[in-house]
Amino acid sequence: MDDGTKLKETFFALGLSGANVTVPHKEAAFAACDEVRGFAKEIGVVNTLVNENGKLIGYNTDADGFMYAISEFTNLQNILIIGAGGTAKALAAKFLQEGLSVTVLNRSEGRLEYFKSLGTKCFDWKNFKLEKYDLVVNTTSAGLKDEELPAPQEMIEQILENSRYVADAIYGKLTPFLQLAQQKGLHYKDGADMLLGQGVLANEYFTDFQLNKEDIKRAMQQSFAL
Repeated sequence: MDDGTKLKETFFALGLSGANVTVPHKEAAFAACDEVRGFAKEIGVVNTLVNENGKLIGYNTDADGFMYAISEFTNLQNILIIGAGGTAKALAAKFLQEGLSVTVLNRSEGRLEYFKSLGTKCFDWKNFKLEKYDLVVNTTSAGLKDEELPAPQEMIEQILENSRYVADAIYGKLTPFLQLAQQKGLHYKDGADMLLGQGVLANEYFTDFQLNKEDIKRAMQQSFAL
């Protein structure tokens, strides 16, 4: 679906009981809901929709799914998020809740106001100041359908040379961003584990918590292998 404004109409027209929402419609999903609950309410971003007695209820499982995905990354303190969309909002808020230092880098300054209100460090490509990072996360769509990097190559090279871990929200493809991380010998993850983690949590909502988390995880892992 290309038109996010028709999300609610389409959801009920298809007779769905639940659905996941991906970029670029997560903020439109928030606006479409009759009620938003939990973490999604804090950040204004919805990735999980549930039909509850004819009402569209919104949740966000991105952040907890991501934390699940990077559980093996240890001693995280300083995080750089590249991008300023819905996924970036969820991760920034979650990292701050965990007591971590967060920097957000976006192409332009226009979408950074939310992150400034959270208290993160914010930069655009023109004023970026490099630091050392424990983890760098690409939340942009760069590399999804092209060979683009999420920022100018020289900037990305410098960032990776000053980072310990790297993650990309894109899954099913070794993006140019992750290829550079691989070349530099960095420990990296694509978005597959994040997708799995958020999907397990989303399916708990879909089934009204009637299924065991491990059973959902096992079924999802089997579907990924198909």
